[in-house]
Amino acid sequence: MNRSWEGRPDGSGLRVAVVVARFNQEITSRLLEGALRALLEHGVAEEHIEVVWVPGSFELPLALDGIARTRRFGAAVVLGAVVRGETPHFEYVAAAAARGISQVALRHRLATGFGVLTTGSWEQAEERVGGQHGHKGEEAALVALEMADLLRRLRAPEPEPDPGPRRPLRSGGRGESD
Repeated sequence: MNRSWEGRPDGSGLRVAVVVARFNQEITSRLLEGALRALLEHGVAEEHIEVVWVPGSFELPLALDGIARTRRFGAAVVLGAVVRGETPHFEYVAAAAARGISQVALRHRLATGFGVLTTGSWEQAEERVGGQHGHKGEEAALVALEMADLLRRLRAPEPEPDPGPRRPLRSGGRGESD
């Protein structure tokens, strides 16, 4: 019989860092509210959540790397909003943020929820912080918790069995912000 591996969004006993970009703060503060709400609702103690602010999405990977190097956190949630403008700046910032966050998560084996919105308009960003496209801050937090639990299970001396079916994320994806 094949083994099945899947984490649960269980934050009990977990320390979580939330890294947030100040640029487009009207959106990122709403992403943060949703992420904090999801973390608390899924068992992370308030005193085990630390929020780190950075100037913009380009700076997210460097801050995440600093957090990962402390080895104090079992998971991280990374939040930002890059909205397309009239210049190619959007592509550079969005690509650098995504690539950098991914590299840090892999290098340090840190469960990371990617909540950086990359949208074509301000209205699209607003739709993703509690509008018709769900709440990407909440989703990123749940992905971080699920991945932290999965990594814990995979590291266990005797692997724990799959806990069974679970509720899918609203977006149908795995925390990918669109």
